[in-house]
Amino acid sequence: MAGSLAFEVEICYPEGAVISAAMQIEQAEGKVTVLFGPSGSGKSTLLRALAGLEQPRRGFIRFDSQQWFDSAARISLPPQKRRVGLLFQELALFPHLTVRRNIEYGLATPSSRQSKEWVKSLLSLCRLEGLEDRLPRQLSGGQKQRVALARTLAPAPQLLLLDEPLSALDTPTRQELREDLRAILNAIQVPVLLVTHDQTEAIALGDRVAIMLEGCVQQIGPVQEVFSRPANEKVAAAVGVETVFPCRIVEAKEGLLILEAGKARIYAVDCGLSVGMEMFLCVRGGEISIEKSDSSLPTSTRNHLAGKIISIRPEGSLVRVLLDCGLPLTALLTRRSCEELNLREDDRVLAAFKATSVHLIPHPGVLEKVIPE
Repeated sequence: MAGSLAFEVEICYPEGAVISAAMQIEQAEGKVTVLFGPSGSGKSTLLRALAGLEQPRRGFIRFDSQQWFDSAARISLPPQKRRVGLLFQELALFPHLTVRRNIEYGLATPSSRQSKEWVKSLLSLCRLEGLEDRLPRQLSGGQKQRVALARTLAPAPQLLLLDEPLSALDTPTRQELREDLRAILNAIQVPVLLVTHDQTEAIALGDRVAIMLEGCVQQIGPVQEVFSRPANEKVAAAVGVETVFPCRIVEAKEGLLILEAGKARIYAVDCGLSVGMEMFLCVRGGEISIEKSDSSLPTSTRNHLAGKIISIRPEGSLVRVLLDCGLPLTALLTRRSCEELNLREDDRVLAAFKATSVHLIPHPGVLEKVIPE
């Protein structure tokens, strides 16, 4: 199966919530579209609307050539006719049914030879062989998750929706099941829309990502492209860009733009923008290194900013270092690097990052321009 399926949603609920989304979902084998955004942005509401579990006050929902909902035309296709598989966070396995019976539940003729062969293939796909006769209480968290996924796939949906599928698991189980889930999704020929607010999960599971904020899809594209080149400052904040700061282009020469940001001057790659334009500069924390002394040796790193360490905060295996370099910068270092440099608050240091690490996005009010790759 190749190509993509399109869906378009424009709906309003009685409490005033508005959901607006239009996107292409990859239909090719193993392709996953991630719907990413903070809690409360409308991701789960969109999934429930697509599945037919929510009744909007007005609007429309179109999937491919099918009209699933249209308040003006009084069309509201029931969930069973949409052929959508929705896997909830809660899993909702039937506690009194075995693994096999849970998977068979959605099949019209579970006793037929064809159904039995299909269930057998799902048990193999989801690595559940040997567990067919166990009850949910006899399974681990990861096994329950795979049973719920197999049950969702059993009716052969034309669209698979996964709502925070790993959020209820502990960290070690989540890491293990992430690999299992990616392998399963790689093997099926069903377009997948997966909701998450976890950036690691989005990168590990998604081929494309749609950023949803305040009920609207703001940007969609390949995962790495969207996370490294956010379309606006809201998307930049949502995808975790540590430094987002207003700047102005003051000069362009020798393939570089010179930016005025706070009290600092920053070099960025010349991407065809005009001198005088107001922009936001974005720099990821992992792109910034910290040096204790100013070396006179030449380097390919264009930006070297003198500054002071404001705070040092351990975050798991990394350390977040907030700097004042004429503009606020946030660097993410390994614990070992931080210890080797013997960094302390109020230390005078140099923050270094390449011109290629600076991504520019339009400031509100600036005429929209296309920023070349």
